[in-house]
Amino acid sequence: MSAVERRTGWVGRLLRGRTLAVAGLAALTWAYASVLWRVTDVVGGGQQFLGVLVASFGLALLVGRFVGVRVAVGLASALFGLGLAGYLLALPQSQLQLLTPQRALADTVALLTGLSILRLVGAGVWATAVLPGPVFLSWYLAVRRRYVAAAVAGGLALGLVVLTGDADGVTTLVGVLGATATVAAATFERHGVDVGGLDALTVVLAAMVVASATLTVVPGAAGSPILPDRGSPTVEANLVESRDRVEIVGSIRLSPEIRFTVESPRPQYWQTGAYDRYTGDGWVRTGTANRYDGPLRGPPGPTDPLEQTVTARDSMSVLPAAWRPISLDGAVSERAVVTPQGTLRPGGTLQSGERYTVRSRVPQASPERLRAAGTDYPDRVTDSYLQLPSSTTQRVRERAASVTADAETPYAEAVAIERYLESNKEYSLSVPPSSGDVVDTFLFERDAGYCTYYATAMVVMLRSEGVPARFVTGYTAGERTGDGEYAVRGLNSHAWVEVYFPDVGWVRFDPTPGGPRETAEEARLTEARQSGETNVDLPGPNETVTPPPVGAPAGATTPQLPAGATPGASNTTPGTTNATPTPTQAGSSPASDSGSGPLPVPLPSLPSRRTLLIGAVALVGLTAGARRTGTAGRMRRLLAVQYQRRRDPETDVARAYRRVATVLERRHRPRRPGETPRAYLRSLPDGHGGAAEACRVGDLYERARYGDGVDRDDADEAVALADDLVRSATPVLRWFRSRP
Repeated sequence: MSAVERRTGWVGRLLRGRTLAVAGLAALTWAYASVLWRVTDVVGGGQQFLGVLVASFGLALLVGRFVGVRVAVGLASALFGLGLAGYLLALPQSQLQLLTPQRALADTVALLTGLSILRLVGAGVWATAVLPGPVFLSWYLAVRRRYVAAAVAGGLALGLVVLTGDADGVTTLVGVLGATATVAAATFERHGVDVGGLDALTVVLAAMVVASATLTVVPGAAGSPILPDRGSPTVEANLVESRDRVEIVGSIRLSPEIRFTVESPRPQYWQTGAYDRYTGDGWVRTGTANRYDGPLRGPPGPTDPLEQTVTARDSMSVLPAAWRPISLDGAVSERAVVTPQGTLRPGGTLQSGERYTVRSRVPQASPERLRAAGTDYPDRVTDSYLQLPSSTTQRVRERAASVTADAETPYAEAVAIERYLESNKEYSLSVPPSSGDVVDTFLFERDAGYCTYYATAMVVMLRSEGVPARFVTGYTAGERTGDGEYAVRGLNSHAWVEVYFPDVGWVRFDPTPGGPRETAEEARLTEARQSGETNVDLPGPNETVTPPPVGAPAGATTPQLPAGATPGASNTTPGTTNATPTPTQAGSSPASDSGSGPLPVPLPSLPSRRTLLIGAVALVGLTAGARRTGTAGRMRRLLAVQYQRRRDPETDVARAYRRVATVLERRHRPRRPGETPRAYLRSLPDGHGGAAEACRVGDLYERARYGDGVDRDDADEAVALADDLVRSATPVLRWFRSRP
């Protein structure tokens, strides 16, 4: 090998090492930046985020060759400091007043131990503020070919989003493998190691990603429409026991065990949590809870007092109470906390037998008052309860607009959406998980769902129309076991909607069809009783009750409907009496309810981001494996011989011979150095298919190159013989060509 060839080979290896380093660092950057981008997509600010990302990357490339490392580290620190200052300036004044050094330290520790970024009040600003430091520093170091240090800088950012719990397993693995590839490339380049094994490394890394993402997926068996697979999570675990985040999952099941009993003069929905931030696949409660230290402020409008005494019948991590709780008595009050959304949390776990008393002020507003409430919402309400991810589809917004087209007030809009969902969707606990935005999937691709889907869809549709609303979890009233006594089971866990009205406060709406839901609960309870399950009943008569509308007179109750009947909204919410909008008739097609003709058939949805990512990684791994084994080169050559473009006779014959030689190399052996075409062709075994045709092409090739030349007929013959040999060597392609 000449010095030039050796130099060229060394340069090629060096370039391939750099390519792997850059590709690995790009994967690492994508991993943590995609998590932060997801935050800004949920809360807004995506354009600013992209601008900061591009600017940080461009700055790194610009100064990478002219600025020393110390200056670059100082610049990265300055970028982080400016971002932190911008985050603090973006916080509401009420939050800044609560921010002390101790609180800042506590919040930092919380972030590093699992506090989701999405729970921060200014999550979007925080994500954008954190981004420029690691992006600039890692790519600056890459420009200076300090790949290990670049991987460390990016790895710190990835570690942060992993500690907060916002990075999923696949994203984390891609980032780790990207950092590994960057370090490996640096090792190859530094020690001058032949990087011919980079393809093998790529195959191994891709296999790790695909295996980790797919081997843990175990298909579940389908459940019945009312009693889904016992392997599914319970409604209670998915809703009530989720402290600060609710993930909207697929099929769920019902638990018949009694969780607590309530002594109350009338039934109510027992609220446990409220969530303000919608992520597209679930809900997050923002802000930090404060210790309960005395009576709380009640709703601004007319209320009715209600005292409830709750006794835990099992361990509990919630404090169920009618909205809105004002005061709390009992041992738990010494450790209880109040969320920014106004719900109570125990600050620990209640043990079986523990009791507490809650005094609530239940909003009492007539439909007339709600219609006249207006839209003069406080800033604190609009800032938190109109948020929607930027990925919310246009067709969701258009559906909300069409359903509320005849509504003249926020109250009428809430009633219209509530009735629309009750009438156009069926109740089922057995549903597949959504691969994209939950509301878009539920409205346009699903016929059925359970309370989580109904409540989420109603909140998103209201917010898209500018009406503040939030997602609420808790329990329905339960089963009456005596005069003013109710037994509440796990199957009573539920999700509903609260809509904000000026001078009234938060008012409950429930778009989930009550009859089918209660039928499912009764079926599960009957099954549990027949199978002898424990902790299902208390002594005494039992009667399931439904809480009255919020605006009903004190002491009123709602009659129980027959099993399977679909109740009107007046049986569950205040938005049912004298409603202005006309409800959509049950059974009507959701695609034709707007009065403007059928909507266009939606295009098939793309696979999820996770699926696309896994597919891309698998494709990279297969490509690298094909390169490593030589399969890619063989396939490329085999495809190249399938078609021959015609030119002059000599060129056509020469091209036909090369096609034949490629086929023979695959089916026989390559031509040896110094072996003439004639000797090579004469070496074919007598029984070798196509030997005579190959020799004829060889003769024409010799005549074209060394003899008196060939004419057009000779060229046509050579091309035809080559076509036959190529087709015989590639049966799959021959089969496709033979198809009509």
